[in-house]
Amino acid sequence: MRRTDHAGRGDVRTGPPPPEPGLPVLPELAAVVAAAADRTDAPPPGGDPALLDAACGYWRRRGLPAEPGHLAAAPGAGPLLLAVAAALGGDVLLPRPCAAWWEPQVRLLGRSAYHVPTPAECGGAPDAYALLETVRRVRAEGGTPRLLVLSVADDPTATVPPPEVVHEAVEAAAGEGLHVLSDETWRDTLHRPHDTVLVGPAEMDPERVTVVTDLTGGFLPSALPAAVARFPPTGPGRDLRARALDVLAALGAAVAAPAAAAAAYALGEPDGVTARLAAAVRLHARLAAALRSTVTGAGALARPPVAGRHLYVDLGPLRPALAARGVTDAQELEDHLQERLGLPAPGGHRFGDDIGALRVRLSTGPLLGTAAEERGRALTAPDPLELPQVKRTLTTLGRAFDGLRAEAQRWEPPR
Repeated sequence: MRRTDHAGRGDVRTGPPPPEPGLPVLPELAAVVAAAADRTDAPPPGGDPALLDAACGYWRRRGLPAEPGHLAAAPGAGPLLLAVAAALGGDVLLPRPCAAWWEPQVRLLGRSAYHVPTPAECGGAPDAYALLETVRRVRAEGGTPRLLVLSVADDPTATVPPPEVVHEAVEAAAGEGLHVLSDETWRDTLHRPHDTVLVGPAEMDPERVTVVTDLTGGFLPSALPAAVARFPPTGPGRDLRARALDVLAALGAAVAAPAAAAAAYALGEPDGVTARLAAAVRLHARLAAALRSTVTGAGALARPPVAGRHLYVDLGPLRPALAARGVTDAQELEDHLQERLGLPAPGGHRFGDDIGALRVRLSTGPLLGTAAEERGRALTAPDPLELPQVKRTLTTLGRAFDGLRAEAQRWEPPR
């Protein structure tokens, strides 16, 4: 099988798209954007006062004290991670797998990124013992690890690490003098919020944790990029924020007025925004469960998704059938599935996973179809799985995976 040729396009440009909601923009949000479209004043680096005040309220409602002087905003979480990593210096530790956009920010600075395995039951936070061993090895080789990035609602695995796993990782990081950046982009998209315990690192170690939330995870469309960061309310935290603001200013990474207005409105969590978010979460939770049922029914493996709009699938049990088709690694699997399904199926290597492992991330957004009317109806449908576009896509997926299962069974040795 011919490997996709990325020459001249770059790994980042050909990387996986973020999981899209696939839903129409909320009318109230569109009105706020339109009202701010004629503003001509230059937005300040780090965010305008209205946006920062709204972000303070958002975090306070979640039990995390916040003041505008502890916060910074940027047009997306990427610039915030870049600014924090640049301000801290040194090397960066990431869980394996992790969000696809994390490592490019580190590489852009010319720094080294080291992936640490996660526990078997979840993604997002590294195994504490593996973290300690990785730090020891990096220092023995002359490296200077200073930052650990983790997530309490993980892309790509759609899992939430148990509080004890997060606590052990944060405790290990503190013991080694590492700063922690917690990506909490998907924390408001829990599929079963009353059954899922999510505790952020900043609640465990408020003096050593910076929290970042990209609002395109739950509140804004990707066309309105905005993200906010909360730095530790300490002397070192204020110094870190000041250095990060210098980086954002040098990059010109300010949130445009229409996006800032939309972000401030959404972070205020008016009834219309919270109702839309709840409906979208219910819809994507139903789609993710159906997607998992389809792939596991064909013999693949996937942890139950509990947050976000995606599913991380391990096709290792179907390796013989895939090998017969010339698929032996994650890049070839990505090419094969995207050609067969016509849907994004980025391989695990995009997320820092082993390229030899046959893993992909599937997203729920593409199941909703391409027409705005189709996607809008999905929000109010009594059973979204009965919608024609959803049934059609799930049927295509089921046939593709069932074909692989049947072929794998033919390769099984007789008992």
